[in-house]
Amino acid sequence: MTYCVGILVKDGLVMIADTRTNAGLDNISTFRKLHLFEVPGERVVAVSSAGNLAAAQAVVQLVSEGFDGDYGTETLYTVPSMFAAAQLVGRAVQHVFKADGASMEAMSARFDVMLLVGGQIGGGRLRLFQVYSAGNFIKSTTDTPYLQIGEHKYGKPILDRAVNFDTDLNDALKLGLISMDSTMRSNLGVGMPIDMMTVRRDALETEVVHRIDQNDSYFSGLRESWSNALSQAHRNIPRPPYEGRDTEID
Repeated sequence: MTYCVGILVKDGLVMIADTRTNAGLDNISTFRKLHLFEVPGERVVAVSSAGNLAAAQAVVQLVSEGFDGDYGTETLYTVPSMFAAAQLVGRAVQHVFKADGASMEAMSARFDVMLLVGGQIGGGRLRLFQVYSAGNFIKSTTDTPYLQIGEHKYGKPILDRAVNFDTDLNDALKLGLISMDSTMRSNLGVGMPIDMMTVRRDALETEVVHRIDQNDSYFSGLRESWSNALSQAHRNIPRPPYEGRDTEID
């Protein structure tokens, strides 16, 4: 299991992914799931993946090395737009399924892979897409400025309550890290190190690329501050006024 989140706000894009893979309690490994395709001044494309690790790695390899597409042999370094980048990733997913899907299903292994594709190419828009196992995809909008894949349910409430399109980019990063911490506290299948990147709209180069490990002082302080804030918040809310019995419970 894994958790990846992309947050697209007015000022830019945040992408965050954990690195844990889990094939049982005694088979836990670390693999990078956030991949960057960057030519400063020309394009920044980030891809994060969740689901079957072998399938996800095959997809990333295909879009990195290239395969035949609408514009000849294509990679994420050659596609002309972010929409074309999402299409390329979707076709790569379909290509891997065609090659490996039947054999995986014969071994009772689901073909389960999802990816987030975010960034900006040339004079195009900064965009964020979620690509499904069928190769189709959806896009982030101003009404829904974040997308998640993997073990997303524990990190979703903070994003629902606090993130909107006008959120400052640094605040979006902070909230994304709180979302990651909430997920890690509730699911052992998600864990450090955590990879992250930010890019400003129209900058066409990353602003931050960083890996958080157990010794990261900011993330440790964020975890403690968030826990303390939650504890203080519930203490500040009045206790329920209900007492006695005013209804029958079967």
